[in-house]
Amino acid sequence: MSVFTPAEIEYLQSQSLGRIATVGPDGLPHIAPVTFRLNTDEDAIDIGGIGFADTKKWHDANGNPRVAFLVDDVLRDPRRARAVEIRGRAETHDIGGDEINPRFPNFVPEFIRIRPTRIVSWGLEEDATGIGFRLHARSVDA
Repeated sequence: MSVFTPAEIEYLQSQSLGRIATVGPDGLPHIAPVTFRLNTDEDAIDIGGIGFADTKKWHDANGNPRVAFLVDDVLRDPRRARAVEIRGRAETHDIGGDEINPRFPNFVPEFIRIRPTRIVSWGLEEDATGIGFRLHARSVDA
């Protein structure tokens, strides 16, 4: 059984851009847009990009694995915001990053895998009116 609900899985698989928040050695937060994929085999989020090992987010995740990740959008009706926020622990990997996005060349080995510890989602199951809005928040056993 996945840590993600069926609605979260469907939403995450329909998106390709998210934002990762890391904490630098100075204790200050850093947020950046990233390409990602939901890794259903690992029940995790994989994040990567070209030159990824040279980025602040890569270095931050190596120093402090506590991260947050957000995927969100707004449909035509401005009252219909949808999002999944994932808090968790980052693992840095030296190979496999080229599998995150088919446009990535074969020389994109590094990537970050986020293992969720808390998931919060909203707006995924409501009608377009926004009526009946529900926030789904839960901790995940690590």
